[in-house]
Amino acid sequence: MNSNLLKPALLLLFLTIMMNTMNAQDNESSNQSLNARQQSIAGISALTAVGDIEQLKKQFHQGLDAGLTINEIKEILVHLYAYCGFPRSLNGINTFMAVLDERKTKGIIDVKGKEPEIIADNNNKYEQGRNVLETLTKMHQPKPSPGYGEFAPRIDAFLKEHLFADVFQSNVLTYQQRELATIAALTAMTGVEAQLKAHQKIGMNVGLTQSQLTQVNTLIATLSGKPDVNIEKPVYAKPTDKLIRLAKIEIDTTYIREYRAAIEEHTKAAIAAEPGVLSLYAMYDKNHPGQVTVLEIYANKDAYQAHLKTPHFLKYKNGTLHMVKSLRLIEVDPIAFGLKPDFPEAEKK
Repeated sequence: MNSNLLKPALLLLFLTIMMNTMNAQDNESSNQSLNARQQSIAGISALTAVGDIEQLKKQFHQGLDAGLTINEIKEILVHLYAYCGFPRSLNGINTFMAVLDERKTKGIIDVKGKEPEIIADNNNKYEQGRNVLETLTKMHQPKPSPGYGEFAPRIDAFLKEHLFADVFQSNVLTYQQRELATIAALTAMTGVEAQLKAHQKIGMNVGLTQSQLTQVNTLIATLSGKPDVNIEKPVYAKPTDKLIRLAKIEIDTTYIREYRAAIEEHTKAAIAAEPGVLSLYAMYDKNHPGQVTVLEIYANKDAYQAHLKTPHFLKYKNGTLHMVKSLRLIEVDPIAFGLKPDFPEAEKK
């Protein structure tokens, strides 16, 4: 590629690809509403979480009439124990049993649905759960989780091995249905704003739209009779959440070959292992080989912070400290991008 085109073309290329992808995800089905089954999942979850048994009975009837199977509703109630506790979950299960008996006496035959099947790796359930969590968050998950996982390793093990390896792996509900149930429950509860924000982002990762998350709030506000239920408005994973920066690095020219090998190894490892690292593209000034520029795009600041704790980044950082003369990090906001549709495919790799 012509050296005069290298920097602008590559910057435009990678930023354009990322922004087009993000815009496509934001626009796709952006006006899609919750269907009747999804509304019932949200209603059942919210009412179970707050223990409103009388309203919950009505939601069970509506959910079955909307096409939810018996086993799907049972799985929702099992799933919710991890978020609102065993007492609420068991109360919901007992109430559901009573509703089913009532419908049976009226001659209503409800569809049982498929039985749960869990494909578990009993030899390494922690890693199985960690992989599921990475799929949901699209971010690298350190082992153990920083903070609470280091302070209380047992809770980190329970989350990975039981919630994400056992509960989430049951095939009765999809990841999207589970996140819808979780978001609805957390929206109805108080004091869980941080967890709600995290699950709203996960919900969008698994296909829920902004309008659907707004509808969850409206639905739960209607059921509770409280227009200010928990969170005023959903927190979305918008394109502005992306962390985009340029790293300007000056290398001691004595170590140019060693540095290039180190940053190439680090880049390949980060892109392969970290869903939250969206782009790392390193380039150097041909007239000044010691001047290196790296375009970095992360899913969000949390993804960047997780990246800093990975073994491959620490190896790169510690192994190149003596090679780096200066480092300047410049956070940037995109303005406008353009890319010809026939831009060579080789340049997109």
